[in-house]
Amino acid sequence: MKLSYMSLLGLVANALANPRVHSRQSSSNTSSALVVDLGYGIYEGYYNATSQLNIFKGIRYAAPPTGILRWQKPQAPAVNRSQTISAKSYPLRCPQSNDAPMPANYNFTASGLGNEDCLFLSVFAPQNATNLPVLVWIHGGGYGTGQGNNDLSELITTNSHGFLVVIIQYRLGAFGFLSSSEISHFGTPNAGLYDMNFSLQWVKKYIHLFGGDPSHVTISGESAGAGAVMLQAMAFGGTQGTELFQNAIVASPYLPMQWEYNDFAPTQAYYLFAKEAGCFDQGLNTVNSTIFECLQGKDTIALQNASAYVSAGGKYGQWAFLPVTDGDFIQKRPSEQLLTGKVNGLRMLSGNNADEGPGFVRQTTATESDFDNYIQNLFPLMNSSFLSQVASTYSIPPTIPGPLFSTLGSSGPTALNQSEFGIGQQQRANNLYAETTFVCPSYWLASAYSLEREGKKAWKYQYSVPPSEHGADLDAYYAINREALGYGTLSPGFRTAVQKIWGRFIMFDDPTLSASVIENITILSNGTRTGDDIVAAGTGHWPVWQGDEGKDGYKMLNLNMTGGHETKILWSSADGVKLNVTQYAGPGLTAKFDIVDAWSWEGGRGGRCEFWREVGKWVPE
Repeated sequence: MKLSYMSLLGLVANALANPRVHSRQSSSNTSSALVVDLGYGIYEGYYNATSQLNIFKGIRYAAPPTGILRWQKPQAPAVNRSQTISAKSYPLRCPQSNDAPMPANYNFTASGLGNEDCLFLSVFAPQNATNLPVLVWIHGGGYGTGQGNNDLSELITTNSHGFLVVIIQYRLGAFGFLSSSEISHFGTPNAGLYDMNFSLQWVKKYIHLFGGDPSHVTISGESAGAGAVMLQAMAFGGTQGTELFQNAIVASPYLPMQWEYNDFAPTQAYYLFAKEAGCFDQGLNTVNSTIFECLQGKDTIALQNASAYVSAGGKYGQWAFLPVTDGDFIQKRPSEQLLTGKVNGLRMLSGNNADEGPGFVRQTTATESDFDNYIQNLFPLMNSSFLSQVASTYSIPPTIPGPLFSTLGSSGPTALNQSEFGIGQQQRANNLYAETTFVCPSYWLASAYSLEREGKKAWKYQYSVPPSEHGADLDAYYAINREALGYGTLSPGFRTAVQKIWGRFIMFDDPTLSASVIENITILSNGTRTGDDIVAAGTGHWPVWQGDEGKDGYKMLNLNMTGGHETKILWSSADGVKLNVTQYAGPGLTAKFDIVDAWSWEGGRGGRCEFWREVGKWVPE
């Protein structure tokens, strides 16, 4: 049968308008080839018999952001239907840019080199999925490092294949977060945030082809990934509503100083980057537009190298290229906007770790003078009156020699001057950074979603398993964070309970565990009990976060472990009162969950977070 030219055009148009998915048998006995037609391209994934998931790794969601598309908003990918593209390997990572200081043995080719053409995502879907909820995972890394190669299969299987997972990549370092007046005029600041938003639009349009429900989406992340979730929640002043997602999960949301797009700090980083790339000479009268055009035309290696070295040349534990207040995508500082409750989505599950700070603070703070110098360096634009307020808010008793140990949170020594990482002035600095950068943002986010009269709800938790440093909680979510100091110490019941908490929030919009779920976790198949005490996470026990300042609304689930080898430590406070502190370690550990008062927690953490929120209303953060 012959087809007319117009008929052929009609068939092509129909294919573009009506993408389809189908499977075909692979030569392997353990997997089947899966083909999804997205209209603009055809991708072939695979079936994993162990996890019973259909997996598509490396699906393009945007055009390569190279050449004239550098520092521009992401664009739709070009149509390519001439071949079926393999989606069986994770995509190449975006160019990497470390935090400061640059390691002495840093090798750019080995450690920093990436590919600018990196706007891809991966999909993990249960076999025969139909209209299932969707979890979108945004990786962390300070907006400068990391990639979308996390495997969250375990989280899906623990929750009986009740949802899909989408893992995204976005531009990092100078490629995603270069900012200045010139960038604003000729391109766009926060390009990396636009990438994320664009990927969420992709999910809305295409996830049904994988069996997902585009009207039931949860976005999630850890560290900068959680900070990115916070900024997506704030996107466009909170006017996107539930268009792209309904729920959000943040684990240690990263909030560094958020400058205006044309402030001194981002502008300085812009010119340092341009100089390093060979596009700016301070001795010449260079036209700004020429700098931008030069950067767009530069070789990728020169730009990647410049991004890596400028980023690692800033303040200790920080990155040079970060999200800014651009007046469009991000219209206000989080401490200001979250206070008003103007956020996208309806529900928030917000978490932080007990000891977030040490990895980002020099461990050389020994005296009060050292601490004063630290806060002056951390807040260079603040006057002496403000610095005095900070010192007063974080006042501590005289340092008492003694061992390092985790605090209980509700009694005894507090995180103000005691942890497994430091005591006295060192811990004072560690805790200040932890609260301003990770912990208080988790409080503010929960409070932003606590307006039940507007249909919003929030729940709050803390991961407290010693040593509970930044990133240690990843072991509970998907069991690959082998660099965490506490890796491998979690009981099976603890990990299952945490994954069920996430799963029930994703699937049922409520993280609390039913009595039957708790029973299944804590009783083995032979009828014996595990010893895990997770009742506090149950429905009717873990209350929603109300956000009533200093009142009963700050109720938080504390995730900890108990049992095993027990060590008693007698600790004398400054006034001579003996405090009996118990620390646990060794085999035989079991989960111990409790509902605690997050306002009085760690010597009045709620009040300190309110102090920072008040500060954030009128000065740079």
